[in-house]
Amino acid sequence: MVDVAEEMDNPTFRSDTVLSDVHLNFPSKRHLMVRLNAVGQPVFLSCFKLLWSTEDLASGKHVREITTGGEHQCRSGDELCDKDSTNIKKEGELNSEGVEALLDDDGDLEVVRRPRSTSDLEAADLLRDVVCPVILMKGKEDAFEDEEQECTCSDVVKIEHTMATPLEDVGKQVWRAAFLLADYILFERDTFRCCSVLELGGGTGIASIIMGTVAKTVYCTDVGEDLLATCEQNVALNKHLMEPGGGEVKVKELDWLKDEFCTDPEAPYSWSEEEIADLLDHCSVIMAADVFYDDDLTDALFRTLSRITHNLRNSCTVYLALEKRLNFTLRHMDVTCEAYSHFRNTLNDLENLQDGKMKYTVEPIKLDFCQFLVYERIEQL
Repeated sequence: MVDVAEEMDNPTFRSDTVLSDVHLNFPSKRHLMVRLNAVGQPVFLSCFKLLWSTEDLASGKHVREITTGGEHQCRSGDELCDKDSTNIKKEGELNSEGVEALLDDDGDLEVVRRPRSTSDLEAADLLRDVVCPVILMKGKEDAFEDEEQECTCSDVVKIEHTMATPLEDVGKQVWRAAFLLADYILFERDTFRCCSVLELGGGTGIASIIMGTVAKTVYCTDVGEDLLATCEQNVALNKHLMEPGGGEVKVKELDWLKDEFCTDPEAPYSWSEEEIADLLDHCSVIMAADVFYDDDLTDALFRTLSRITHNLRNSCTVYLALEKRLNFTLRHMDVTCEAYSHFRNTLNDLENLQDGKMKYTVEPIKLDFCQFLVYERIEQL
């Protein structure tokens, strides 16, 4: 919802509500809340089915599945998924003409809609059910017995989240880049096995939970007691996924606007001296998903990233997943992606940094790995 207030000849735009695209594309049977959070926002429980089982995880078996063009393909062992290059692009992406394709002949913004055939006709050909969020309501167990049974399966990720929030609370929602990062973790899980990992801006915790199925220790960090409480609840809801591998997810506060870890023993989600030492001595992976939407926060994140990596004992690999969000702006009178442009500039500055102590190299990751969660892997991811 966007309120528009006109004051003389200077219109002012104020965005009150931000809605994640994840649930827009998966129609749910019921939209019933589990509870209200500390600030009165409705909290929902969604179940997302993994396209593998925890038995595969425990045995170390490589099972890779993907759906492309209505065909379900699976390979085991060290074989890669067989992809039809003509069908790799997912529904909802821009066509080959790029940004210009979003404008009509008059320069107006056109909405790119999903092809009906992709969601309605081809879904029947999948060997597994299309994943739709299953929303439960506390106190109505009998009415939703089937949904609750589905949510207790060993291959289901259960996430409590909100569906629409103010901009400052977007971490309470589920975003596509977190699913993309989760896919990569599952696809390359041998790379992360037994690692010590730090997630910046963990939000609902879905990426940390998936990482917890293979890593030894995951520090899932964010700010805000209400958000961190939800994240901690999600970790507890998904212990069934992490127990086979013995992974542990610790939910901690990490404010990018502060230069130090929170060590106040009276503060919830603070760090102990032992945990800080463990992180700095053993962390080899840092990750973040969909946290580059505000220039000031982007700058703060890169400052935090630089500070932490300068204090790590060992070399570290940082995985950043994001969605390039295209917006029509009055300032440019064009479709732009300012948040992504600022991110790229800041990333280039980090790569070009020469302080004699640290060297950063940047490499893109091709998005040709298989999906383990069902969502729209659009071109802008």
